[in-house]
Amino acid sequence: MDKLRLLEMFLATCDGGSFAAAARLCNTDPSTVSKAIARLESQLQLTLFQRSTRQLCITQAGQRYADTVRKAMQDLNHCEDELKHLNDAPSGTLKINAAVCYGHLYLRPVLKAFCQQYPDIHITLDINDFHIDIIEQEIDVTLRTGYVKDSRLVARRLSPMDFLVCASPDYLKKNGTPTCASEFNHHQWIGFRIKETQQLQPIFLPDRSGKYQAYELQRTHVTDDGESMANMCIDGFGVAQLPHFLAKKGLENGGLVSLFPYFRPPQHENGVFAIYPKREYLPTKVRVFIDFLTQWLAEHQETTHHTWAEKISALVTYNE
Repeated sequence: MDKLRLLEMFLATCDGGSFAAAARLCNTDPSTVSKAIARLESQLQLTLFQRSTRQLCITQAGQRYADTVRKAMQDLNHCEDELKHLNDAPSGTLKINAAVCYGHLYLRPVLKAFCQQYPDIHITLDINDFHIDIIEQEIDVTLRTGYVKDSRLVARRLSPMDFLVCASPDYLKKNGTPTCASEFNHHQWIGFRIKETQQLQPIFLPDRSGKYQAYELQRTHVTDDGESMANMCIDGFGVAQLPHFLAKKGLENGGLVSLFPYFRPPQHENGVFAIYPKREYLPTKVRVFIDFLTQWLAEHQETTHHTWAEKISALVTYNE
């Protein structure tokens, strides 16, 4: 029998005045209560109750111990109630981590409206492109592209990550539009270097049948910053294969055009994920944030299995 159960029976005996009354309060039998009190007395090396055939009287030491135990039990119950309230109410500090580009382009526009709806939640925002241990750093939720294989974490997919081959209208006017694989090498390409591995991100382009293949192309310009890559493309440095969230603004304002239909990597791990530590009870502040972001994405035509990029056709905004 654990110590907490012993203490519960001890207080029930104090309140009930007998082992029988305590047994009724604790939903057990008098013999079990009697043995529990004897065990507690043995552990403390104290007599808590004076026993006679007619009555049970608490000793002075027993009364002092009862006062202390009762306060401790009240403090414990109060603490549990507070913790349950914190878990139920959307409040407290929400520590969010996000990849740089997604954080700037998608997360930042959401935060003001989120905090207006949940004024008792206070944001701590960490933006970087490096692998971090979110449990060690006590991050509540991180927004990342690509799947994290860690049994300690839950990865909830927010959307696929679709790629669009983009160029600026000015670049295409000057250099023409590549229409087949043999023309790809005749163009300037902007490459993306992954910071952690220092490897260039592969470029996937359609062959004559429209099926996407990986191509080995010379990158004329290289950057390790996604927004810089998109801006270089807008500025006419060359052609770039951009994730949909990087291409979105340029496509909307005419700074970019999409040369081919979207490319979606076939791996099931592909996508943008909300990642958080695995736990039995997800804090409400985390749940409402993910739900809010999911709703915002849906309003912008992005769901678990679809993005707006599916509707983009080749050169839909470009006319020579």
